[in-house]
Amino acid sequence: MPPVAEPKRSQTPRPAPSAPPAWVRSFADGSMRMRELLGGKGANIAEMTRVLGADRVPAGFTITTEACVAYMAAGRELPEGLDEQVAEALARLEEQAGKRLGDPRDPLLVSVRSGARESMPGMMDTVLNLGLNDESVLGLARATGNERFAWDSYRRLVQMFGNVCRGIAGERYEELIKRRKRAAGVQLDTELTVDDLRALTDEFGRLLADETTEPFPSRPDEQLREAIRAVFDSWMGERAVRYREINGIPDEWGTAVNVQRMVFGNRGETSCSGVAFSRDEITGGPTPSGDFLVNAQGEDVVSGVRTPRDLHEMRRVMPAAYEELIGILGELERHYEDMQDTEFTVEEGRLYMLQTRNAKRPAQAAVRFAVDAVHEGLLDRARAIATIDADRLDALLHPTFARDAEFEVLAEGVPASPGAAKGAIVFTADDAVAAAERGRMVILVRPFTEADDVAGFHSAAGILTAEGGKASHAALVARGMGKPCVAGAGALEIDPHAKRLRVDGTELGEGETIAIDGSAGVVTADDVPLTEPRFSEEFEAVLRWADDLRTLGVRTNADTPDDARKARRFGAEGIGLCRTEHMFVAADRQPKMRAMIMAGSEAQRRAALAELLPLQQRDFEGLFEEMRGLPVTIRLLDPPLHEFMPQAEEVASELERARIEKTPDLAELEHTLERVHALSEANPMLGTRGVRLGILHPEIYEMQARAIVRAALATSEAPRLEIMIPLVAYEQELELMRDLVERVAGEEGGAGLELQIGTMIELPRACFVADRIARQSDFFSFGTNDLTQTALGFSRDDVEGSFLARYLERRIVDRSPFETIDRPGVGWLVRLAAWTGREAKPELKLGICGEHGGDPDSIAFFQIAGLDYISCSPYRVPIARVAAAQAAIGEREG
Repeated sequence: MPPVAEPKRSQTPRPAPSAPPAWVRSFADGSMRMRELLGGKGANIAEMTRVLGADRVPAGFTITTEACVAYMAAGRELPEGLDEQVAEALARLEEQAGKRLGDPRDPLLVSVRSGARESMPGMMDTVLNLGLNDESVLGLARATGNERFAWDSYRRLVQMFGNVCRGIAGERYEELIKRRKRAAGVQLDTELTVDDLRALTDEFGRLLADETTEPFPSRPDEQLREAIRAVFDSWMGERAVRYREINGIPDEWGTAVNVQRMVFGNRGETSCSGVAFSRDEITGGPTPSGDFLVNAQGEDVVSGVRTPRDLHEMRRVMPAAYEELIGILGELERHYEDMQDTEFTVEEGRLYMLQTRNAKRPAQAAVRFAVDAVHEGLLDRARAIATIDADRLDALLHPTFARDAEFEVLAEGVPASPGAAKGAIVFTADDAVAAAERGRMVILVRPFTEADDVAGFHSAAGILTAEGGKASHAALVARGMGKPCVAGAGALEIDPHAKRLRVDGTELGEGETIAIDGSAGVVTADDVPLTEPRFSEEFEAVLRWADDLRTLGVRTNADTPDDARKARRFGAEGIGLCRTEHMFVAADRQPKMRAMIMAGSEAQRRAALAELLPLQQRDFEGLFEEMRGLPVTIRLLDPPLHEFMPQAEEVASELERARIEKTPDLAELEHTLERVHALSEANPMLGTRGVRLGILHPEIYEMQARAIVRAALATSEAPRLEIMIPLVAYEQELELMRDLVERVAGEEGGAGLELQIGTMIELPRACFVADRIARQSDFFSFGTNDLTQTALGFSRDDVEGSFLARYLERRIVDRSPFETIDRPGVGWLVRLAAWTGREAKPELKLGICGEHGGDPDSIAFFQIAGLDYISCSPYRVPIARVAAAQAAIGEREG
């Protein structure tokens, strides 16, 4: 065997192993522009450090969102290099503070908090006072001369660590605290003695060891490592996942972790913790607002377990710190150019700012701030409009307690989130979800709410709690969701286990009706009438500014004069979709419609249609009077004929009865059943409907076209007519129907009318051949409901109750494609049709009339796609006006 040559050794040196990414950033190295990397909280703390100075903002560092993403990708293993970088950052923090974490003589303590790119209040975990153990608590007591403060901080750490890092239910700790207070004969946590707190700490430690078989870790570095992991894990906790599903926040963003030097609001009567807004968070008025608690830590204020004091009481208790705080709130608002939501601590008279963020606020506050900010010269109109969450404006368009309503006040609490609601009482979030699925309006009633209740918030019409204030979890989440909320109704005794509510001799149980007014803080058991809201002067101003800024027209989907009148009041500039099939379901129309369907010949059909014609004409006249001189797009009959007939099973049952009883309608029922079976289709959504119906039975579309033209000629000021042919896939289909409509218009003397003929684009093929269809069309209106169904192969009526929830859970989709347009798929079809259609006919008018026309995220897409107008339900018109302005601003700014 010949010798085998040795392979030549490569002369290229091996590359040095790459250094791990920078997982950790000091607060001093960040800015507000780094929120994707540092999360919202980390970026804002870094920015606030630059604005207010390091003396005012406790130092610390941020573990980036990239570290969280890497942790999740690695199966919940901390990424390589993170431990070392955290140790280096901690060493720098210790050097700055002149203290060492867990030092038995005078320990540095830190907080560990989450910080997602978008604020998720209360959805993820926090650990405070980290660094204490059996030795360092004694050192803290000696160094501060305050033994009670030291043991209070230690019991809080053991409690939060067990809850957050080891998963022990918070109620277990609260029960131990209540038992200790009963034994001590006190009512408040602050009345517990040093011995009580020491005993509680021991009890908490035993609970932790018993429940998890692992004792509380005494080494501060182990505490820190577990706390970081717990915050990362909380990103995928059930409540956080549910919150993201509701608010459309992607899972892949991850959360940052902020490690910050502790300052203490629980060091006695010259210390406090609180939450402060730069303006009134309920009304948006110029006066700052918030809550605080003396001798407390921040968790006491936001948890809702204790009812805090109004911020302005702080002026009397700590006047110097109060004045400093008010000045800082103004400074932060001017810097961020938005209303601010801050957390602060006063430690023995010294004010520290812990975080700031743009305040989540209800619609009325957002509108008031926008208008005031313009009048104060803080913002121009475009930037003021951009601060508004357009979707939340919905809250301004819904009922409140009638002004003249007489009712007995059952209890009063904090007006935590505006609006009014009434419904059946439920005591758990699960019951709220279940009731909503059955279509019932409910009020979620709780002693205080926790993050796990978020799904119930989403399902309930309103929220009522016995404890908490404006900054409680209930208040924050309710305002964020636009739900009415009354918090801190202390007179209420709420027993969620027995499912009973008691107050002053009145007792209510599950299912009984209750009503709340979240603007006034009022609760009543009376069935109070609710009234439609009126636009405030500020809201009217915002809408006028929006109209000046937007380039998209805003129309409404309306089938009745009442809907059209309402939409005009809300600022609609015409009708983008009138669904004529809705006009045939009224009691006086149904027999005539069925007679037309049952007809055995064209002559019989035409006779039945002749009876429907004057009724249809009258409907159109009502619409046209409301929309004088404005565009009105009327879609000719779209659904298959079987939808106007009774169900086969219903007819079969009646037929069986007729055969048994030998009734005179036997032959008629047999004929009806035969016709129902003949009209049935395996897949009616893709069957004989839309333009196909018009080609098979042109007399139907002829009657509708005749009614439209006659109504327009009878109206004092005719609208700009747009007749829309649905479900077109081939240009020849539209050509045939265009000829029909033009012939009828000529026969009726409609030559002088402003009439356009177009089609609804709702099939993928129509998007692909839009240039061909455009040659026969004056306009395209995108029917994105059906286009979504046909593009994705989703049946809207079926997917919501079957697999869509799992798709959302598995993040196959981030939001329902029927709520927000699927940009990569359906959105691309829209852009393709818009582009190719205008290539063939540059003057082609483009609009959208699906449900997406009222969704702000979808409206931003339609702006980019180059559409001329959007159309939505009447109550979404004001939202669409603002969203369209924001879309135009966003497009201009790139």
